[in-house]
Amino acid sequence: MDKIKLEIIGLSYSQTQSGAYALVLSEAGGKRRLPIIIGGFEAQAIAIELEKMVPTRPLTHDLFKTFATAFSINVKEVVIYNLQEGIFFAKLVCERDGHISDIDARTSDAIALAVRFECPIYTFESILASAGILSDEFLEEEEDTAEDGNEDGEFGKMTVEELETAIQEAIENEDYERASMLRDEINRRTS
Repeated sequence: MDKIKLEIIGLSYSQTQSGAYALVLSEAGGKRRLPIIIGGFEAQAIAIELEKMVPTRPLTHDLFKTFATAFSINVKEVVIYNLQEGIFFAKLVCERDGHISDIDARTSDAIALAVRFECPIYTFESILASAGILSDEFLEEEEDTAEDGNEDGEFGKMTVEELETAIQEAIENEDYERASMLRDEINRRTS
């Protein structure tokens, strides 16, 4: 069975589950998207690494990478290999001294580690066929979300400079979820 490479294209509040986030992966060179609902902590861990933010103390996924590196373990790839009752299953494909091992992981944790190890993320056609959506559908949802703005409208009243100051304060207070939302607002305005 051939693997299909995925790329991270977005992270936003879930429209269907309160307190959760939608991580959207895209088929490399294709039009299908794979939305995955993840928790706030994992969303924060992914966003921090994607935005190259440096937390004051290492997060759990940073600790895992440091630990693995110290013992010469490299995560070579992440594979989303199954989907059962709306739950995705993933594994880390690790290499140490030429020996390959598969380690079961929650998909959100596996992706948080993939961005840290800068390794590829894959899935299979059967998963994209059952859970993937075409990009046109995703774009329509994103337009609806963008029209809504952030939840309480607080960021809309702030200048870019105020947003940047607020990001620094959020990082100092270890409020990475807020820092991520502020960064998204700045990116939305400057793109």
